[in-house]
Amino acid sequence: MSEIIYDVMIVGGGHAGCEAAWVSSQFGLSVAILTMPEVPLASTPCNPAVGGVGKGQVVRELDALGGMMGIVADRSAIQYRILNESKGYAVQSTRVQVDKDLYSENAEKLIASVVNIDVIREKVDSIARDGELFHVETSNRSYRTKKLVMTTGTFLNGKLHTGEEQTNGGRVDCNPSKGLSDLFSEIQTLDKRFKTGTPARLDKDTIDFSVMVAQESDGRTRNFHLNHEPNKRFVDQVACHLTRTNENTLGIIRDNKERSPIFNGQIQGIGPRYCPSIEDKAFRYPDRHSHHVFVEPEGLNAQTIYPNGVSTSLPKEVQLEFLRTIAGLEKVEILVYGYAVEYDVVDTSKLNTQLEYIDVPGLYFAGQVNGTSGYEEAAGQGIVAGINASLSVLGREPLHLDRNSSYIGVMVEDLVSNKRDEPYRLFTARSENRLYVREDNSVLRMYPFRKQLGLYTELDKTLDSFVEEFELLWDMAKSYVYKANPKNKEYFKEMGYGTLPANTFMFELIKRSQLEPVETLEKELLNFGLSFREDVVRTVAISLKYEGYIERANFENEKVIRLSGKKIQWQQICDSVNISNECRQRILEVKPETFGGLQKIDGIRPATLAYVAGNLL
Repeated sequence: MSEIIYDVMIVGGGHAGCEAAWVSSQFGLSVAILTMPEVPLASTPCNPAVGGVGKGQVVRELDALGGMMGIVADRSAIQYRILNESKGYAVQSTRVQVDKDLYSENAEKLIASVVNIDVIREKVDSIARDGELFHVETSNRSYRTKKLVMTTGTFLNGKLHTGEEQTNGGRVDCNPSKGLSDLFSEIQTLDKRFKTGTPARLDKDTIDFSVMVAQESDGRTRNFHLNHEPNKRFVDQVACHLTRTNENTLGIIRDNKERSPIFNGQIQGIGPRYCPSIEDKAFRYPDRHSHHVFVEPEGLNAQTIYPNGVSTSLPKEVQLEFLRTIAGLEKVEILVYGYAVEYDVVDTSKLNTQLEYIDVPGLYFAGQVNGTSGYEEAAGQGIVAGINASLSVLGREPLHLDRNSSYIGVMVEDLVSNKRDEPYRLFTARSENRLYVREDNSVLRMYPFRKQLGLYTELDKTLDSFVEEFELLWDMAKSYVYKANPKNKEYFKEMGYGTLPANTFMFELIKRSQLEPVETLEKELLNFGLSFREDVVRTVAISLKYEGYIERANFENEKVIRLSGKKIQWQQICDSVNISNECRQRILEVKPETFGGLQKIDGIRPATLAYVAGNLL
């Protein structure tokens, strides 16, 4: 049988792989996803949720770039929430709980609808360069491809741990992949392995939800995909629930420390400090016994419940014992036990900003194989790798998402600038420009990058229309003046806008501190009899509100560059409540004497630098 030659082949059918394939197909190229037979496309092996703080922004960036995650998430979402709603718009983020099975089904349907994507369910045996092509060998046949995108997730030399039990695999009930050096001799992984984990899955019929706090789906939360009606719900909505651990819970965990693979030396991999297991919490915070447990369904028809917040690799009997101390879980039964997984990761300092391996042109890496965590981070890398692999096939200039304009750009630059020493997760604080890099203005931020691709789909028509409306309404807000005449003064009083002592521009009204900007702009447009897209109105109003803050933040960030030689008091910085625990730990390890030394600490957050520069120097 003759070999098939593809333009772009993706190894791995997770979120990174699907995004890479989906966007590559838009260039009219021949694309293949090579994935393990037993693993569904875009599966959600940990918590079936999309979005979250910093992550919701990524999903909207993906959507405006032409990605698929927002489409699939909307069609599979069973609960919607706006996180950080009590805080400013810059850090508000959308999070949806999705139906685990439905999510993969919708992803499969979407990929299957594209004629130039082949899905090949075979296990890779070896990869080699063959001139300008890559030769991919499976147990069934050989393939060749011009560009190769590796999105193998946690499957490289994956090993699962539940107490003393150890099995090979990238996730429960799945086989592992070979090590990367076995698949492709030219690539080396980090000399350290990473670890992630997941909690037990609980039988919903054995849970007493009545003693927990219900969290209903929020009808105001907007869908991710631009071409979906903002508040349309595609499937039935359900509640999630909140309960807490207690002193008995943590006591059982502490009494079994020697049986925890994390603490007895069985696991050597490095886990994420920002998303710790319940064992980590028990020993990191010895005086704290109450931790949130979000009890979340895995689907409308699923029997399994995901207890978010109690990820564990303790022995099975210990898992059941500590779970039954939690309110509402006193009679709970476990359907799938929690576990930790160790896996190999690539040295991302060997990648360029297109996520291409510098020493092997045409080879790209994206997703958890790059040492990241989270479906959204994986998808963001997948679209970057897919776009740039496609542009390279076409002989065009690469796309670079800069960190000032996108969270995806922040993540990519963070990844390729340093050798990873722990799993990477996006936070809003990682961006120097987070007042600008918001959910509401994702279209404006991504529009220039999407235009660079030279594509014109239904999405592009929507983007063009959005930007045109935005510019029209922005110009109106900047130019329209309320004359300080008796009629307008009375109108301001009636509307609760405050006084009108002098002629006032509409944008000045929107910025008034006592007014909600979106609501105010909506009222004014209604008064004028004008109709704009709901999302456009929201973006204009929030952009006007933040305009001055962004200018001030940019000034502070410019100061950061000039202040490298300034002496600092590291203890004073660590004592500040404005410094994250992660940054505090890193500063205590290094004890930098200058601001430049603080800047050079791997993993220090831009928000920390901006705070120190603006307040402690």
